[in-house]
Amino acid sequence: MLYFASVIDLLVTETNRYYHQYLDRRDETPTPLPDITNSEMFLFLAITVQMGHDIRDRLRDYWTRTEQFFTSFYPNTMTRDRFLHILRYLHFTDNDKEIDHNDENYDRLWKIREMFDMLNVAYSKFYNPSEHLAIDEVIVLFKGRVVFKQYIPKKHKRFGIKIFKLCDAAGYTYDMEVYLGKDRQRATTDMTATHATVKQLTRKVRGRGHKLYMDNYFSSPDLYHDLTKHKINCCGTVRPNRKGMPDDFRSKTLRLKRGDVRARTNGDLTAVVWKDKRDVHMLTNMHVSPAEGNFCDESGNALKPAIVEDYNRHMGYVDKSDRMANSYSISCRTWKWTKKLFFHLLDLTILNSHILLKSCGSKLSHRDFRLTLVRNMVEYAGPQPRPLKPVGRPSALATRIGRLEESSRQHWPTTTEKRMNCVVCHAHTKKRRRIQTKCEACNVGLCISGCFKDYHTKTQL
Repeated sequence: MLYFASVIDLLVTETNRYYHQYLDRRDETPTPLPDITNSEMFLFLAITVQMGHDIRDRLRDYWTRTEQFFTSFYPNTMTRDRFLHILRYLHFTDNDKEIDHNDENYDRLWKIREMFDMLNVAYSKFYNPSEHLAIDEVIVLFKGRVVFKQYIPKKHKRFGIKIFKLCDAAGYTYDMEVYLGKDRQRATTDMTATHATVKQLTRKVRGRGHKLYMDNYFSSPDLYHDLTKHKINCCGTVRPNRKGMPDDFRSKTLRLKRGDVRARTNGDLTAVVWKDKRDVHMLTNMHVSPAEGNFCDESGNALKPAIVEDYNRHMGYVDKSDRMANSYSISCRTWKWTKKLFFHLLDLTILNSHILLKSCGSKLSHRDFRLTLVRNMVEYAGPQPRPLKPVGRPSALATRIGRLEESSRQHWPTTTEKRMNCVVCHAHTKKRRRIQTKCEACNVGLCISGCFKDYHTKTQL
């Protein structure tokens, strides 16, 4: 609730608004369904979280009565049609906003920007990150149509929405930013786009003495100097052709053998190149400059410098967070990019909540935390009114009560041209008795001598 209390209100408001906008566009307006309530939204999210632990081929399979799939949790929590209704109209902003797509400040994330910023602010509000932090990118799998979709062939998820994240040692996502395309990155005359991205992600941890790790996509001497002014020390791999790197590191004539180490120092900044299977270039301002020379063990394997070991130990925080968040995720290929991103943020928020609870001494595992969360959300929503339309065949008792209530109405015997069976005689003797009299109101065959009176006054025939 620390993260999602305000988000629930936003989802309910915008989903109902989008549904009514859809009805207004219809020429023949169907009978409108009731507005979605906060309790129903809690149940919808609880079902979505539970689905991550019970993957099915189709959404409708969660409500099926087939023996192989039947689970009472889903129909007892919410009807299938109501769940699909909420999922269909799930929305995050007002579509009628005046948006100028030709404006240079046009935000490509405007359809989900308000909720994204709400969560981003909450992530940093309730948690103090560890000393060591890492910046890296993750991909939210999406193969549909969106202008800022990325294709990265070396990633396990090659197609999708790229998000830059700042994570700590526990895997907590402290800050994040969606990559919206090359022409939308914050680039200025004195810094590159990646430089601006790192400064944006680290704005909330300035002046605290954190140690930051990054890969060669972000690293540069200018960035390290800039972050040092804010008491943030850095370490990471670096591309040798970056501005400010030593000239001899860029040279193609630099020939190293396996295990060779070369180092160059400029003030508090140290550049290191180490040869393993290939050249590894490192940049740091938090480590002592390593000794130069050739360092191999008895088998001829290259020995890692301390800077490389330290980088390998701390650089995987973002991958750890992404792996845990996607452990129980649910998604469909046909969902729009806004829903794909929303359900990723839902899983990420649950993970952050779990890490926050563990920092207070809890021993719950991530899986048990999610299952407990589902039960708490269902309890928080409270009992829901059942649908007015009866489901299935009515009980025998209900049928008898309804029949006896008809005695207060006008029931008269009448003749019929077509012979009918007397229902009372059949109930007594189990034999058919063909007659030509019936009750005009009930439209059932009845003998005038006794059977007509018994049918309308007795509980048991």
